[in-house]
Amino acid sequence: MPLDMIIGAQWGDEGKGRVTDMLAAQTDIVARYSGGDNAGHTVTVQGDIFKLHLIPSGIIHPNTTCLIGNGVVLNPAVLLREMAMLTDRGIDVGSARLKISRNTHLITPAHIALDKAKEARRGNDAIGTTLRGIGPAYTDKTSRIGLRAELFANPEELADQIQAHIAEKNEVLTKIYDAEPLDADAVAAEYAQFAQQLREHLVYGSVFLDAALKDGRSVLAEGAQGTFLDLDHGTYPFVTSSAPTSGGVLVGLGVGPRMVGRVIGIAKAFTSRVGSGPFPSELDGELAHRLRGTGDKPWDEYGTTTGRPRRVGWLDLVMLRHAVRINGLTELVLTKLDILSGLDEIRVCNAYQLDGETIDFYPSDIPSLSRCQAVYETHPGWQEDVMGVRELANLPQAAQDYIHFVAKEGGVPVTAVSVGPGRAQVVHL
Repeated sequence: MPLDMIIGAQWGDEGKGRVTDMLAAQTDIVARYSGGDNAGHTVTVQGDIFKLHLIPSGIIHPNTTCLIGNGVVLNPAVLLREMAMLTDRGIDVGSARLKISRNTHLITPAHIALDKAKEARRGNDAIGTTLRGIGPAYTDKTSRIGLRAELFANPEELADQIQAHIAEKNEVLTKIYDAEPLDADAVAAEYAQFAQQLREHLVYGSVFLDAALKDGRSVLAEGAQGTFLDLDHGTYPFVTSSAPTSGGVLVGLGVGPRMVGRVIGIAKAFTSRVGSGPFPSELDGELAHRLRGTGDKPWDEYGTTTGRPRRVGWLDLVMLRHAVRINGLTELVLTKLDILSGLDEIRVCNAYQLDGETIDFYPSDIPSLSRCQAVYETHPGWQEDVMGVRELANLPQAAQDYIHFVAKEGGVPVTAVSVGPGRAQVVHL
């Protein structure tokens, strides 16, 4: 069986979790390949809402095995809280169902303290991180001084390495950032306890997936964030510290390209982002409030992890074509089509004006992107409530035309459209 991928085609928050949940019903293994608990996936099952940050969304399905891959940075305290939440709600998260790659890197309280100190030092130039230690953990990984989940197998050695790690980071915290030092003994003891609880979940991730694929089992790769937060291909430096793109799947799980089947891009029917950085199709005022929602519903445009209101704008097809090219998307799932119901007209950004020239590509440098002005096309809206629709032919004609337009201009077929937050609120094309 091939490895299928779920890829965010915008700035994250596209609805990857609900699409993963939808596809996991027919999948043996769901494997998370990047990011940390800065991600937030919301899954709604018959009105029951699950908010996940580390454990793959497939865990809600009782016959699906989940893997946290080597490309993830893992905060064990967050993972154990998430496991406890799921256990309390009747979801099995035992070692037979939830596995952790031994190569996964760990987040510590020192990483979180450094993240907060660095963002505070940046002041008005802050990147807008979630302050969860993601960047510092990946920095240690690339500096070859990181701590890996394999240490869970030996709690005493983990405690020793944590003590040395905290002592080193305390030097930076106190002497460079004038911050309070951490208690190395307390953190070491806490992590030794984490190891006792998590060591039975350890596997050699690449070996586990290779054996599963050769045995004919289906694997779905679930990522975090989106293409435009990719460290190489996103709006650098307003990006995450990992690779949420399709290339990151191969590295983050330890599989080869010959295993790949579908590469499924997820995009909202409009655009949103959290954090700083250019956003050519951004809206403000009443229309932005209309797209964002008031925050009283779990699916309104407020971060699952941070609770921050998301910036919103019209769908940007320049971005979408960039995502198709970078990831090699084979298809697209559009989410939140229902949010556009009730609008008299819908605008779509199909090009940029940059210094008086019309361009149809996404500039890689922030100064150029900051000067880009969206060039819009206007399409008729629709007034009908589409949340109960399950067949394409039953959607308003204007909604059907919008979907076909996105597919044509994006260059890949749209294979499904969500019309509400629930599992069943999907129109398959």
